Parts: sequence; structure tokens; C-alpha cells
Amino acid sequence: RACGQHFFYPRAACPHCLSADVEWRRVSGRGTLLTFTVAYRGQKNFPLGSPYVIAIVELAEGPRLMTNLVGVAPDPAALRIGMPLEVVFEDVSADVALPRFRPAAA
Repeated sequence: RACGQHFFYPRAACPHCLSADVEWRRVSGRGTLLTFTVAYRGQKNFPLGSPYVIAIVELAEGPRLMTNLVGVAPDPAALRIGMPLEVVFEDVSADVALPRFRPAAA
């Protein structure tokens, strides 16, 4: 809260100003595709199957996170750097939901 910057992953001190005065904030769920790779060889029983897209997404508020893209073909021709994305949450167990991103609705 001291400098007003958003950051991810959660930690005890702000990486921008080193203040310990931090809090959880709700963000828009909008982001931009920074980079990606298509994985053709996944783990056995991986929920997304194979192939799947591993991506770095920059949220509208600034933080970047590694995630998966869904709702789009795992084909480099179907993806473009800078494409607008929106978050969707996928339940992977009774108590865990992971953020994934899909192309944003127009």
C-alpha cells in the first residue's frame, strides 16, 4: 500500500519499495500475452492434455505470471504476442482453482 504498485507472487514485502505494508487487491482479470510456447509432451494425467500452451501474461495492473492459455488452438499460428486475454478459473481439485487465460471477448 505504501507505493501503490501491484505485484505477484504474494510476499511479505513490496519488491518496488520494500515496505511491509502490503495487502491483497482484486484486479481486473484482463491481461496481454507477452510470450508463449506450445508443449507437446505433458505430464501423465495433466489436466490440459497435450499439446497445451504455456504463457507469460502481463496483467493490466502490471504483474506478470506464468499460466496456461485455454479456448484457443495450441498452434503458434493462432496466437499473437500482444493479444488481449481474460482470466478464467479452472477447478483442479476440491480446494484448488488455477487461473488460466483465454482470448478476451470483443
